[in-house]
Amino acid sequence: MPRVETFVVSRSLDPATAKDVTVVRDPAGLVGNLKAQGGKEIWLWGGGNLFRNLLEASLVDVVEVAVIPILLGGGVPLAVPTGSRAPLRLVSHRVYPTTGTVMLEYGMV
Repeated sequence: MPRVETFVVSRSLDPATAKDVTVVRDPAGLVGNLKAQGGKEIWLWGGGNLFRNLLEASLVDVVEVAVIPILLGGGVPLAVPTGSRAPLRLVSHRVYPTTGTVMLEYGMV
């Protein structure tokens, strides 16, 4: 993405070979530092393990979920299951009539 600082969380990617991105091994440390600086929003595109790690470190402010009208026989969990719960409150929703997609935005309680 042009003009967007991009970080890649990876245990195996060699930082010396990464182009136009910063490879990160400590996502909670990175997000904590970025939040302390203030400024623009931090967006996470990643798997359930990364999301759960940041959620348990109290570094998630908003969760956006898209409901896409396709039935699958399986999938990837939004967050890796653990014994803890994270209560959410609905902040907003958007419906895209052409596709039937519903975007739900939740804030942390």
